Amino acid sequence: MSPHRAIAAVFAVHGAVAGSLATRIPWIQDHLGLGAITLGLALLCPSIGAFVAMPMASRLSYRLGSARATRIVLALWCLALALPALAPVPAVLFAVFLLYGAAAGMCDVVMNAHGVVLERRLGRPIISGLHGMWCLGSLAGGGVGILAAQTGTDARTHLGAMALVMLLAGTVAGRGLFPDPPGGTLGDAPAPRRFALPPKAVLGIGVVGFCGTFVEGASANWSAVYLTEVADAGPGTAAASYTIFMLCMAGARLAGDRLVHRFGPVTVVRAGGVLAVAGGVTVVAARTPVLCVIGFALIGLGVAAIVPLVFAAAGNAGPTPGEGVAGVATITYLSGLTAPAVTGWVAGGVSYPAAFAMITGVAVLMVLLSAVMRPRVRQAEAAGLTPCEV
Repeated sequence: MSPHRAIAAVFAVHGAVAGSLATRIPWIQDHLGLGAITLGLALLCPSIGAFVAMPMASRLSYRLGSARATRIVLALWCLALALPALAPVPAVLFAVFLLYGAAAGMCDVVMNAHGVVLERRLGRPIISGLHGMWCLGSLAGGGVGILAAQTGTDARTHLGAMALVMLLAGTVAGRGLFPDPPGGTLGDAPAPRRFALPPKAVLGIGVVGFCGTFVEGASANWSAVYLTEVADAGPGTAAASYTIFMLCMAGARLAGDRLVHRFGPVTVVRAGGVLAVAGGVTVVAARTPVLCVIGFALIGLGVAAIVPLVFAAAGNAGPTPGEGVAGVATITYLSGLTAPAVTGWVAGGVSYPAAFAMITGVAVLMVLLSAVMRPRVRQAEAAGLTPCEV
């Protein structure tokens, strides 16, 4: 397995773990007898765990090397998949979700850092395609989870089996990652702090990531509800809107590397933002299911490449790839944490179209800030990582 295929498989495994758990949340809720408020608090814990742990991931990547750190944290993330269904009481579920989120966030940072270094070595864009593989993995894991739920399979059996399968797949993929430099360091780059807050060099990039993640997270979480409440869509159509949204994101991410290679990251982010704005305007103006689905599809196509390009830009701009990625990942996770709640507050206080008018405004801001995505490879040059075939 080539290093490029290996890291692509790692991203797919990460996505499959996330997609698997998402389908069994109703089982966990019913098994523990959780009310809506308690479940909402439990589902907040993974984001909190990730938000706290990600600033420490750059140090781990630096000390162990991005390949070794990816193999270790991916294994922990796969094993963590089995834990939520085993929680006997809500308090344990909260603790498990905190650990689950910490493993997810740290794995997110180290595998993206590894992808950034491999992208430098290859001398061509690959990050968008890696995130496309994450989407495909998430859809595959979700599909298996839906089948397990429909057949009445106990979530403890399903998630336990998936944890072992994903652990095996992740172990095989991890062996194909390209070797780390001696000592696990990136050339002569300084060691990052043990708890690395976003460095100044990536703050502007992080704001673009915040906008992209806000639009993505709000649309993914509220698309089905919007179709039901505003367009009077049936349950099947409402559920299909999310699937179409994710398929559009996956397709755009898989094609994103070719677009970046031809037009550059600034143009791709700017064009994607314009497409997302067009989708947001369509959603706000639409009152029929078909137009709403088209609007959400346009949003998915528009924001698909934003987060991958933000990670790539931050990895090149930061003192080390791990520190740059950890910085923007902290910002984007904060966005993902707040987007669904803020959207709900505006929708409940004003209206659903008003909420998506706000989201469209965030996409406009992303377009205006797209110039900060100009490539910066000072750290790669300083470390002697010139492009080569891997």
